[in-house]
Amino acid sequence: MKEVRIKVMDHRGARCIGIYFENYSSLNGLLRKKMGARWSQTHKCWYVGFSESNLQRLHHLLKEAGCIIIEEQLGKAGGMSRELSEKTERGAGYTLDRIYDVNKQVLEDVRQHLILKAYSPSTIRTYLNELHAFLGTIKDRDARSFTPDRIKAYLQYCFEKLNLSENTLHSRINALKFYYEQVLKREKFFWEIPRPKKPLQLPKLLNEDELTRLFNALQNKKHKAMLFTAYSAGLRVSEVVALELSDIDSKRMQMHIRNAKGKKDRYVNLSPVLLDILRRYIQECEPKPRKYLFESSQTGSSYPTRTIQQVFSNAKQKAGISKSVGIHSLRHSFATHLLDKGVDIRYIKDLLGHFDIRTTERYLHVSKKSLVNIVSPFDDLWKSNEIDW
Repeated sequence: MKEVRIKVMDHRGARCIGIYFENYSSLNGLLRKKMGARWSQTHKCWYVGFSESNLQRLHHLLKEAGCIIIEEQLGKAGGMSRELSEKTERGAGYTLDRIYDVNKQVLEDVRQHLILKAYSPSTIRTYLNELHAFLGTIKDRDARSFTPDRIKAYLQYCFEKLNLSENTLHSRINALKFYYEQVLKREKFFWEIPRPKKPLQLPKLLNEDELTRLFNALQNKKHKAMLFTAYSAGLRVSEVVALELSDIDSKRMQMHIRNAKGKKDRYVNLSPVLLDILRRYIQECEPKPRKYLFESSQTGSSYPTRTIQQVFSNAKQKAGISKSVGIHSLRHSFATHLLDKGVDIRYIKDLLGHFDIRTTERYLHVSKKSLVNIVSPFDDLWKSNEIDW
C-alpha cells in the first residue's frame, strides 16, 4: 500500500493541504482530476486549498485508492474542526466564534490548570471541546454565576434536546466539574448532580479464524509486525506506536510499556514468536528504525495511530470480516483468549494495565495460573494456523 502524508502548510500566502508521497503516476492523475490539486515546486508536493470539505474529499479519495494516510499538523486545523462539525451535526449548534467576551477567559484558565496538573493531551483536548460546547450554548451568561440547579437544567437539555450519549454526558460533566471545582474552587459543587448510568457494553473481539484471515490479508511486513505486536501482548494502539527499540528486553523476555493510559508504566510478556518476527522485520526493514520500533519511512518519527487504525481497517475489509470492530478488538481478543485458556483474571488485569479489576471483569472467567508461565495466545495461534510472514 502507498503511504501518503498530508499536512497543513502555507503556500503563496494561503493555507493549503500539502500531499506528500513517492512517485505514483495513477495517484497524480486522480489528484489533478478529482481534487484539482496543483504541484508545488517549492514544497515538492501536491496541494489543495485548506477547507473541511477538501480534507474530507481527500480522505475519501485516498482511501478509495487504497492508500495509507499519515496526518501531520492537522490537530488544530483539521482534527478539531472535524470534531466540532460532528457535534454541530448532532445538534449542539455552536462554533468557536460564538463564545462571548464574558466567558473567553474560561478556556485559557482551564487549559492552564490542566497543563499545570500534567493532564494528558487527549484529556485536555476533550475537556476544552466539552467546555466549548457549554460556553457556546449559554451565550452571554457568565459561566461563573451558574449554580448546581442551572447546571442540572443544562445537562437535562443536553440529554433531551441534543440527544447526547451517556459517554458524552460523562465527559461533559467531568469537564464542568473540573472548571467549577478545580479552577473556581467551588467546594462540592457537583455533589447533588447525578450522573447518567453508562450502558454495559461487552468487548468486541475476533475469533482465531478471523485473526488468521486478518493477519494473512496483510502483505507489508511492517504492518504485519505492528498488528502482531498489538495482539500478542494486548496493547493499545497508542502503546504500539510509542514502543522504542530500547523497550524490547530479549533477556528478560519483556516489553516495557512507558507512560501508558493514566501515566502508568508496566511490563508485559514478550512472546518468543513475536521476538523472532521483530528481529526479522528489523533485518529486512529499510530504512532501519533508529528510535521507535515502528517508524515512518518518510518522517523518521513514530507511526501515527490513525495510520495503524487504517492498516487494520484495510486488512479487515480484505479479509472479508464484517464485524464492526476496530484495532482495539485485538486487545479485547488477547484478554478473552487468555481467559479461555484458563489464565486468572487478576494476572490479565496487570498485563492490560487496568487500574480497577472491575474493568477487567468484563472478560470474566477466573482460574489460577502463575504470571511468569503465561504464554501469549499469539504463540498458539502461530503454531496451529498457517500464518505467513
